[in-house]
Amino acid sequence: MEEYTLLRQFADSWMLLLLFAFFIGIVIWVFRPGASKEYKDTANIPFRHADAPAPQQDEPATSKEARQ
Repeated sequence: MEEYTLLRQFADSWMLLLLFAFFIGIVIWVFRPGASKEYKDTANIPFRHADAPAPQQDEPATSKEARQ
């Protein structure tokens, strides 16, 4: 049996099953119960400014604040 045919049969059978199982594992990992807290924390990273907090809604940002 030549090498191409052997690799083609492997890719069509076992590799397909392996990649499908890997995909299902990733989906389960993403939607696991404890993941929502981690994802919310990661999503709020752009809003964290300990040294220069965002201005309040009632006062507009000055040009100096906008540059920082």
